[in-house]
Amino acid sequence: MSTKKKTSKSRHIEIYDTTLRDGTQMEGVAFSLQDKLLIAQKLDELGVDYIEGGYPLSNAKDVAFFKEVRKLKLKHSKICAFGMTCKKGIKAEEDTGMIALHKSMAPIVTLVAKGWDFQVKKVINATLEENLRMVRDSVKFLRKKRREVFVDVEHFFDGYKDNPKYAISVVQAAAEAGATRVIPCDTNGGTLDTELAEIFADVASQVDVNLGIHTHDDSGLGVANSLAAVRNGAVQVQGTINGIGERVGNANLCTIIPNLILKMGYKCLKKNSLKKLTEMSRYVYEQANLNLPLSQPYVGLSSFAHKGGMHVHAVNKHTRCYEHIHPEEVGNTRRILISELSGASNLLAKSEKLAMVEDKALVRKILKDVQDLENEGYQFETAEASFDLLVRKHMGHYKKFFDLEYYRTVNLKMDDTDPKTEAIVKLLVKGKEEHHVAQGDGPVNALDGAMRKALETHYPILKEMQLIDYRVRVVNSKEGTAAKVRVVIESKDDHQVWGTIGVSENIIDASWKALVDSIEYKLLSK
Repeated sequence: MSTKKKTSKSRHIEIYDTTLRDGTQMEGVAFSLQDKLLIAQKLDELGVDYIEGGYPLSNAKDVAFFKEVRKLKLKHSKICAFGMTCKKGIKAEEDTGMIALHKSMAPIVTLVAKGWDFQVKKVINATLEENLRMVRDSVKFLRKKRREVFVDVEHFFDGYKDNPKYAISVVQAAAEAGATRVIPCDTNGGTLDTELAEIFADVASQVDVNLGIHTHDDSGLGVANSLAAVRNGAVQVQGTINGIGERVGNANLCTIIPNLILKMGYKCLKKNSLKKLTEMSRYVYEQANLNLPLSQPYVGLSSFAHKGGMHVHAVNKHTRCYEHIHPEEVGNTRRILISELSGASNLLAKSEKLAMVEDKALVRKILKDVQDLENEGYQFETAEASFDLLVRKHMGHYKKFFDLEYYRTVNLKMDDTDPKTEAIVKLLVKGKEEHHVAQGDGPVNALDGAMRKALETHYPILKEMQLIDYRVRVVNSKEGTAAKVRVVIESKDDHQVWGTIGVSENIIDASWKALVDSIEYKLLSK
């Protein structure tokens, strides 16, 4: 069916994920075989229509993937193998790439074909007609092997600008040979969305095959270009989770999908699975060992975070004031941040304890304390447990569980040996003096060990918690070695994760403050 006949916004837009192939071309990203299989399972749960698993001729890992993925018994997604058309001067049935694609046993094969006459002549050194022959023969060979075939027309938009007639002839050759989807690609990512819309509409009016779209983000328009193609008839969008990919990345499916569903009224994914999108995004970041960008649309940690007092005041009344969707729709959550920019509304929204307080003077006093502490270098956005303790102290709900008499840390370093650290802690706990020594990988680890020895006999519940992250930041770097440092510690138990903070000119003392807060929060939360 021609794409120009499909105009209803209720139609389903196919989501084609190439995270496992195109995404791995991002600098610093390398998925193991197990990573790829786990991500494929997650993509199936999300409900993407197609998962491009890799190029079976390129490496043994991709060959193994196509064998192992068949054991997963995916419920929704179809697996696609990616490869090039047969080579110049070689019959498709004799081409090693074609044979590898067939042997992959993937039900769908996605071929990449040259759509730019410049590339045909200068890169693969073929005639324009030979390039068309390579497309036709490759598609026909795979169709005879009972494979569904998609064709990605590489550099299509650059090719159209130079030679529109030839670029369209590549699309037509693929369609006439039996390709069920032909996907014009903005491979260089240099096409503006207005240009792409005009070109795509022209192509759709001239060919009788379902078109898709594959864009890159080199001009910051990967998402916009994908949506422009859908408006002009594309039935399939190709991209990657979080937009990972070569150079600056591919079109970001984590932005495209909610835009299609929530803003444009199209159908994508399985029913009710959009709420899994944030989880999917963060899972891929974790598997790729990449830091999570705070400001990523829809799925970022800061996508629905409110810091300014005026904003929070409005959001408390009507979330529509500063949120374009409900965060739960994409599986994200609203966050109210505490900082020197906060107003009383932030505090009331952040703390259930304060929400029950009618004493406005108390709220103002806590707000002033927060602002003063932030001026010293504290930052409560990632240290909500320390903020909770601050509120408890002002409200008279704080309890002290131990007193410090002293602590001492010793580092021993000798040539050609790893440094050793020892911490000595003397605490007064329930009227009893506890004096303990512990060794650790560093002073903080050693302090944590000594504290636990001193406290766990009295408070066995502390055995449930563990320190999972430790971060240090210089607050006033211009002061040189006398600068203050901010230490943020993350801890967890079986029920929750919490952050605490300490600030001091001494990194050990800052760490101690954050450790104490972490333990006190656990004991007060039991």
